[in-house]
Amino acid sequence: MPVANDVRLGKDVAILFPELVNLYGCELGAGSRVGPFVEIQKGVRIGSRCKISSHSFLCTGVTLEDDVFIGHGVMFVNDRHPRAGASDFELETTRIGRGASIGSGAVILCGIAIGAGALVGAGAVVTRNVGPGETVAGVPARLLARSASPSKEDGR
Repeated sequence: MPVANDVRLGKDVAILFPELVNLYGCELGAGSRVGPFVEIQKGVRIGSRCKISSHSFLCTGVTLEDDVFIGHGVMFVNDRHPRAGASDFELETTRIGRGASIGSGAVILCGIAIGAGALVGAGAVVTRNVGPGETVAGVPARLLARSASPSKEDGR
């Protein structure tokens, strides 16, 4: 079954094509939406009112706070030095702050935080922390702008 029995779904979660996702051992907050061809692994926590677009991969160790947007084909990484042997795995966590937006095709490396209201450009490779309200883009992602005055509306 594409949505395993151990998935915890908040009120009004929308999984647009449940037969075309792979969700197991994760938690999705109220009002969140998940597109087709998305995998969300064990231990991932997704806040309320998040949107996960198609073809995205959220691995163990990822946490999304409320109101986070994940574009199409976004990939998260959870091991800084991956190897084929399972005993070599070292989980590193990643936190995405409230109201942040991650553009399509971005790759988010492990062990970082993306702050509240931050914007990650499409196709970026994020290798270090992104501060609240910052806009980053490129490979590797570089700072383009900082929000002058964070608003209470978007959680900053």
